Amino acid sequence: MPEIKTYCDFIKYGSGSGFDLHKTYHDTLYGYPLTDDNELFGRLILEINQAGLSWTTILKKQEAFRKAYSGFDIQKIARYKEKDFDRLLNDAGIIRNRLKISAAIHNANTVLALKKEYGSFKGWLDANHPKKLQEWVKLFKQQFRFTGGEIVNEFLLSTGYLPGAHGEDCPVYKKVIRQKPPWLKK
Repeated sequence: MPEIKTYCDFIKYGSGSGFDLHKTYHDTLYGYPLTDDNELFGRLILEINQAGLSWTTILKKQEAFRKAYSGFDIQKIARYKEKDFDRLLNDAGIIRNRLKISAAIHNANTVLALKKEYGSFKGWLDANHPKKLQEWVKLFKQQFRFTGGEIVNEFLLSTGYLPGAHGEDCPVYKKVIRQKPPWLKK
C-alpha cells in the first residue's frame, strides 16, 4: 500500500471501521463550499469538538450533534441558557466537554454580532478571503473561542475557504472546483 499523506489517499487506499463514513464525507461534503450560515456554524461546532479526538468519532456523532444543537440554528444556540448547557453536558450522543459546549454558545453569539456588520457568517468569511492560514487563525482567535490552528485549518479546508482539501488527481477535486464561486477559486 502506498504511503497515505492526504485525506484523498486515505479514501483511495483506506478501509476499516468508520471508513464508509469518511468516504461519504470526503465525496459529498469535504471541501465543498457552504452557503448556509447554520451549516457553516455546524461545521465549526464539529471541528471544535474533534479537537483531541478522531474525526471518525465526530462523523459517527454528527447527527446527534445536529439534534442536540437545535439543527445548528445559530439564533437558537445563542439563546441557550444554563438548562441547555446542562442538557448538552448530559447528552451521551455528543462530546460532553464544558469548554467545547461553552465555546459553541459563545461563538453563536459572536456570529450574530458579525451578521450585523457583514449580513451573514458567510459574508464575514467572504469579506476576509483570501488570507493565509496564519492570518485566518489570528482572525478566528480574535473572534471565537476554542479555535486553534488545526481547528481553523480544517474548518476552512472543509468549507472551501482554503485550498488543498482534495488533490488535483482526486475525482472529487473537479466537482468541488465547479461549485466554488470565482472569489473562492483564488
